[in-house]
Amino acid sequence: FFFFFFSSSPRKNMRALLLLCLCAATCHAISRWEWRRQYHQKQLANQKPAEPHFDISRAKLETLSPAELMNMVQTLARPTEVYWWQFNKSDCAYDDVPGDCKGKTVDQCKAACLALSDCGGFNTHGILKKKDCISHVAPESTVDLYIIQDKPQPPPPPPATNYPPVWPHPASFSNGSGTVGVDASHFVFHGAVSSPDVSAAIQRYMPLIFPHKQMSTHPVSMTEVSITVENPTADLQIDTDESYTLNIPSDGSPGAISAATQFGVMRALESLSQLVVFDFDAQAYEIDLVPISIQDKPRFSHREVLLDSSRHFEPVQTLKNMIDSLTYAKINVVHWHIVDQQSFPFDSPSRPLLARKGAYSMQERYSTSDVQEVVEYARVRGVRVMVEIDTPGHAACWCNGYPEICPSTTCLEPLNPATNATFDLLTDLFNDVTGGKRGAGLFPDNMMHLGGDEVNPSCWSSTPSVADWMKKEGLDTNGAYEYFVKRVQAIAHAQGRDVVGWEEIWDHFGTSLDKSTVIHQWLPGSKIAANATSHGYRVLWSTDGVWYLDGLGVTWETMYVQEPCTGIPDETCDKYVLGGGGEMWGETVDTSDIQNTVWPRLGAIAERLWSPREITDTDAARIRFANFRCLLNRRGIGAAPINNQQAREAPPGPGGCLTQ
Repeated sequence: FFFFFFSSSPRKNMRALLLLCLCAATCHAISRWEWRRQYHQKQLANQKPAEPHFDISRAKLETLSPAELMNMVQTLARPTEVYWWQFNKSDCAYDDVPGDCKGKTVDQCKAACLALSDCGGFNTHGILKKKDCISHVAPESTVDLYIIQDKPQPPPPPPATNYPPVWPHPASFSNGSGTVGVDASHFVFHGAVSSPDVSAAIQRYMPLIFPHKQMSTHPVSMTEVSITVENPTADLQIDTDESYTLNIPSDGSPGAISAATQFGVMRALESLSQLVVFDFDAQAYEIDLVPISIQDKPRFSHREVLLDSSRHFEPVQTLKNMIDSLTYAKINVVHWHIVDQQSFPFDSPSRPLLARKGAYSMQERYSTSDVQEVVEYARVRGVRVMVEIDTPGHAACWCNGYPEICPSTTCLEPLNPATNATFDLLTDLFNDVTGGKRGAGLFPDNMMHLGGDEVNPSCWSSTPSVADWMKKEGLDTNGAYEYFVKRVQAIAHAQGRDVVGWEEIWDHFGTSLDKSTVIHQWLPGSKIAANATSHGYRVLWSTDGVWYLDGLGVTWETMYVQEPCTGIPDETCDKYVLGGGGEMWGETVDTSDIQNTVWPRLGAIAERLWSPREITDTDAARIRFANFRCLLNRRGIGAAPINNQQAREAPPGPGGCLTQ
């Protein structure tokens, strides 16, 4: 073959050598030609792809350059078994080849890479990689990496450690290196179990601690935990003490829980439930790292999730399921955004037309007994329910039942400040939810959110009756806004409530607000919290873009590293920053997807609000967070994979809970 092509030209001799290589590769390829015919149209991902067809006639080969011939040889020599190894949040930097697949799907990028002889993979930014990329894969949070290999990708190693094995991270955790069994068949709690709240908590936690049938016991096993409570009938308010201690000996002697209130016992039971693990090989329960001593309390007293039942109605059972899940992360507040401009699902006893004409349908309403049931269900689990009735904006649907409280039939909100009918209705409505005094009513929590955000007063200016009233009172639109907010706050104060309002009320009215007002920071990039606390006002922190759960592109890592007290002195933070939480606005969530939108990301916020300020390392938290997500799944909570680029996405493929 070589002498057939031999000539005195070095260039032609090089061509002859290349053709010799091509001939060998071609002979090998012909033996698999039937296989190529059957599979050449199949998807390339992790399958045997069709190899490209080349014209190998002498006439065609003589027209090719040496580079083109080499590409043909390398392509034919590519292994027929092609496997794509995926590395989440990884890249091999500065190892690119010409060309790209930007804007293409993963499968399209795979096809583009396979068509190039020198391509060894690509990242999800569409950058094609060299073949040696596998040798220097490194973490990169913004991109995933796909690399060609000739064998299946091995499963990832199990997590190196889950320490401490409690989420959120306790204030203090000390341990040994031993293991003690827990005998589920004979296990009991002793002490303050006669308290109705403590007794109910034990009944809830026994199946969470022992979800599997025990078939054997550890040689050294604990059978008892004593419970001591200073005040087992404490009221649940923002200043309720949730501290506890939990001690687990290594010799099988009784464990001990001590707490100031029954709600501290509940937090201790959650920590205990996460420490007890089932050994499937031994078919027995055990606790590792004993002896264990936990001294724990929350950093912030208010740790919320906002649930919005106006944009989408959330049935009572959906709310209960969510409340159950909150306790697993020690979240202690449901901020119930119960009504808004889209719908009014609450059956107000004093103003029945609000729901009758403002709800989406007859079945998408809450009776007063429904509300009582949800609030009590939350209370016995240590979860407060803070109701929000947003005014004067976000109230258009109120006009369906009571048009007299709106500026006109064509301009529905903000509510009309020029008529007493508006404030009479609000007085009645507030009395329905507060009972007219502190600690009473359907919502006995002493904090009540009145919104006050996103008020566009142009409707007032364009409505003659309201414009005339403003002129008579010597008010511009900002003055009318202030008049409305302060008059409504006075109604709430008279009924025993501390008012919470979105940050616009501080931006507009500042220190003229009553000193009991709590300012809720939410606008992206806002520094209202630092400003308000410097003047002695309490604040909540739920900044959009980082703690808004409807932001599906916000990762748990971003949520984890936020600090509510940035720019605030420690002493001021301790005194005036009550906490904050994750806001689950309801435009795109209902029963079908609320759990996997909230979870597991709310867990990142939960640890920020419970744990000491210095616990901020996402790398250190990652394994613990993966374990927490798996715990939620085992308890029937639809927590999405932690590595999703978009919240609530399905798992990317087969795999274990800890690695997705």
